[in-house]
Amino acid sequence: MSQFFQIHPDNPQLRLIKQAAQIIHQGGIVALPTDSCYALVCHLDDKAAVERIRHIRGIDDKHHLTLLCRDLSEIAQYARVDNRQYRMLKNATPGPYTFILEATKEVPRRLSHPSRKTIGLRVPENQIVHALLEELGQPLLGTTLILPGENEPLTDPEEVRDRLARQVDLVIDGGACSLVPTTVIDLTADEPVLLRQGSGDPAPFGL
Repeated sequence: MSQFFQIHPDNPQLRLIKQAAQIIHQGGIVALPTDSCYALVCHLDDKAAVERIRHIRGIDDKHHLTLLCRDLSEIAQYARVDNRQYRMLKNATPGPYTFILEATKEVPRRLSHPSRKTIGLRVPENQIVHALLEELGQPLLGTTLILPGENEPLTDPEEVRDRLARQVDLVIDGGACSLVPTTVIDLTADEPVLLRQGSGDPAPFGL
């Protein structure tokens, strides 16, 4: 059975954040709130945890997973970002956007798109996620919590616990989230391409 932590959305309790980080270090999968929907996250370098997340979501290796980063400096470690892309990212982060960028060699090959060598990255505007990223000292690997055969993400932590109690190691209750996932923008071409309209306004990207 999964553990269940109630963490304050504005002032996360450090004791619980440390416990959550320890669960992730030990190979656990955590369901947590973000600035859009609930997400499933795990340690960046844990192959078994990554495969568990893909199994829960019912997705294959062609589906982009996303690195949740603390800030732009961390994004630049895992993705190739030129000056034009950096300016766009600076104006839109933190926020409910996922950006598709060319992956650097810092990204394990199994995590980047198998044919394009790209990776999804984002900087969430959520205090719980930020506190956990600070404690871990590196990005989390995550994906929106949408179960197989369903179109909408789970947003209620009680429902997440009821439905995934035997599949995840921890559910963080930080309050209900939005039903609207992130806006996904591909920045690998000469001009930004809108892949999914979500909660982030695409207008700053000319879309």
